[in-house]
Amino acid sequence: MLTQRIIPCLDIDNGRVVKGVKFADLRDAGDPVEQAQRYQLDGADEIVMLDVSATTSGRATALETVRAVRRVLSIPLSVGGGIRSVDHALALLAAGADKVGVNSAAVEHPELVGDLSDRVGAQCVVLSIDAALREDGNGWEVVTRAGTNRTGIDALAWAQRAAEMGAGEILLTSFDQDGTQDGYAIKLLEAVRGVTDLPVIASGGAAHARHMLDAFQAGADAVLAASIFHNQTTTPNQLKSELAESGVEVRMP
Repeated sequence: MLTQRIIPCLDIDNGRVVKGVKFADLRDAGDPVEQAQRYQLDGADEIVMLDVSATTSGRATALETVRAVRRVLSIPLSVGGGIRSVDHALALLAAGADKVGVNSAAVEHPELVGDLSDRVGAQCVVLSIDAALREDGNGWEVVTRAGTNRTGIDALAWAQRAAEMGAGEILLTSFDQDGTQDGYAIKLLEAVRGVTDLPVIASGGAAHARHMLDAFQAGADAVLAASIFHNQTTTPNQLKSELAESGVEVRMP
């Protein structure tokens, strides 16, 4: 049986780890190399690194930060934020990323996902979906550019297209829950799980193991969190111990 993954997220702004609420009010949360190294020692199964400022400011993810983080990691590293071309994605993979995530550029140019998949394989391509509840409360729409652009695209339809486009995994972030520590958007997660067979990483809102258990029971293959790790509220290994007691298959040290 495949184990379910615990993934700390490093949101990067100008080479520093930051954290905010709903992609805004960012505060400094440390050095990415130190954080990645600590999370690996604490039992993380994977690290996700997202340049949260790259798309809005038009800057590319800093390759040197990827290289520096890669030097201290032996676990998988996924990188996203501002990836707008195959060449940029290939440069990130060459710098040490195992997978690359695309969001805004995929919405604007869906063919990018297929082009990437053809070059490096679907297993290296993550479709990052930032989803927000529609203003009328009827379903969810895809948001891009750090949540500032509501696209009108139905999030479930977009998730359903992921495999067809060439993605191998979905990183599903609830814009409404991001940084709130109120729990994952379970209804959104269940709805996405119902339209795709791809692995789904749940993101946005985790505060403790119960929230993660809820996400796994809703169909998540992995859970991503940031604040609880940056604040040293808990560790991946502590969460795994609690989840294992509830019957979740996790990789223990």
